[in-house]
Amino acid sequence: MPTERIHNFNAGPAVLPLSVVHEVAAALPNLHNTGIGLLECSHRSKVFQEVVDNAVARVRRVLSVPEDYTILFLQGGASLQFYMTALNLLRPGEAADYLVTGTWAQKAIKEAKRIGDAKALWDGAANQFRDLPGDGDYKVRDEAVYLHYTSNNTIYGTEYHRTPDAQGHHLIADLSSDIAGVPVNIAAHDLVYAGAQKNLGPSGLTLVILSPWALARTAPGTPAMLDYQVHAKDGSLYNTPNAFGIYVLERMLNFMEQNGGLQGAIDRNRAKSELLYSELDRSGFWRPHAVREARSWMNVTWRLPTPELEESFLKAAKAAGMEGLKGHRSVGGIRASLYNALELSSVQALVAFMQDFEKRSG
Repeated sequence: MPTERIHNFNAGPAVLPLSVVHEVAAALPNLHNTGIGLLECSHRSKVFQEVVDNAVARVRRVLSVPEDYTILFLQGGASLQFYMTALNLLRPGEAADYLVTGTWAQKAIKEAKRIGDAKALWDGAANQFRDLPGDGDYKVRDEAVYLHYTSNNTIYGTEYHRTPDAQGHHLIADLSSDIAGVPVNIAAHDLVYAGAQKNLGPSGLTLVILSPWALARTAPGTPAMLDYQVHAKDGSLYNTPNAFGIYVLERMLNFMEQNGGLQGAIDRNRAKSELLYSELDRSGFWRPHAVREARSWMNVTWRLPTPELEESFLKAAKAAGMEGLKGHRSVGGIRASLYNALELSSVQALVAFMQDFEKRSG
C-alpha cells in the first residue's frame, strides 16, 4: 500500500485538501465537542443546524449569491436535477431550450422532454463535442420558459468562459464540474445546480440555488421530495439530509475562504491549466480534444498517436503515482481533472512525466 498520498487526477469524486480530510476525520468521533460523532448526529439538533447555517452563509459569500436567492442542499446528484428542474419550472407542453454540448446536456434534455417541449438549439455531437456555441449561433424561441446549458463538460474537456446569452429568457445552468473554481455570475441565472463531488466535497450531495422566480414557479401537485418549495420551507431538512456531505462542503468553503476565496481558486486553476495546455501544445505528439477557445480549466482531455501508446502512458503514469488519468469510458483517451484541491505540484509532476514519456516513446 502507498505510504503517502499520490497525485489524484480523478474526475469525481475528486481530490480534497488534506487539511479538510483531517478536519473531517476529527469530527467523525466527536463533532464540535458534543461527544457525538458526525455520522451519529441528529439532523434536528442545534449543533447540526449550525453546520447547515454556516454552509449556507459560506455558499452565499464565496459565490456572491444574491440575498433573495434560496440555497438548498439536496440529494440525487445533478442527474436528478435534469428532471427536477423541468418538473418544477415547466407546465406540460411548455417550451424550454437547451444548448447540447456533451453527454450531461444530452441527459438533461432527455429528462426535460418528459415534461415539455424541450428543444436543442445547438448540438455539438456531429463534431464530437470539441467546441461550444457562440452567442450568435442560436436563437432562443420566444415561447421558451428558459435556456439551459452545461458550464463544463467533464468527458470532452470543454468549458464556457462566459455566461451564454439567454436573449431575455430565464437562464438555468448545470455547474457541477466547475462551480467554485471559475468565474460565475450567479445573479445572471435563475437556477443553478451542482453535484458536490468536484470542488465542493463528497458525492451524494447536490447544491441548488434558486432565484425568487424559480422558487415561486414550482408546479402545483409536484411530489414533495421533488418540490423546491417543500425543501426551501424546511431549510433543506424536509427529510434526513446528507449530513456528512453538508459538513464537508462547509469545511471545503472554509478552506477556500482561508485561501483567497473564489478569486484565489480561479488564479490557481488558471495556472494549473495553462501549464498543462502549454505542454500539450509544445509538440504534435499530444493531441488535445477541445478547440483552443473552448478548453476547460477543470478537465483537460487529449489523445496520443495510437491506442497502444495511450495504454502504455496510463500504465506508466500509475506506476509513477498518478491516478485517474484514463479518459471517460465512452470516449477513451487521457483526461486530467484539475479541481480546486489538486495542487500545482501535481500538474508539474504530470508535465515532467509527459516530457519523459515523449522522449522514450515519441
